[in-house]
Amino acid sequence: MKVILRQNLETLGKTGDVVEVKNGFALNYLIPRGYAYLASKGNLRAVEVERVSLEKKEQKEISDSQKLAEELEKISINIPVQVGEEDRLFGSVTSQMIADALKEKNFDIDKRKIELEDQIKTLGIFDVNIKLHSKVSAKIKVWVVRE
Repeated sequence: MKVILRQNLETLGKTGDVVEVKNGFALNYLIPRGYAYLASKGNLRAVEVERVSLEKKEQKEISDSQKLAEELEKISINIPVQVGEEDRLFGSVTSQMIADALKEKNFDIDKRKIELEDQIKTLGIFDVNIKLHSKVSAKIKVWVVRE
């Protein structure tokens, strides 16, 4: 059975793709959950209109993310932590701590978008990557300092 995808599905394809799936999969899973339409001429025209609007929406999201990335790359944040002997941290600096520090500077970034390569367990300056969109990311400087 041919169906038109309404959403990006990792195993099948992107929005608007016409794919061939088994009848049971289409009728019992994809169509009832709103993931796909039956592939008819009317639905193909409707999906084209929907695809155009989705492309415009994605372009707007990318441009907004790029503007935010430019602003983020200009700032650096300080995270004061308690340290023990030999300047070792009690615990580590987490993405939640970085998100809270960004919130104090009026940037509302979700902690799941902050990508820490390794755990930060020492004092110093670190470059932290923030994934704002699938195509846009920003690097900020994080200063881990003694409290």
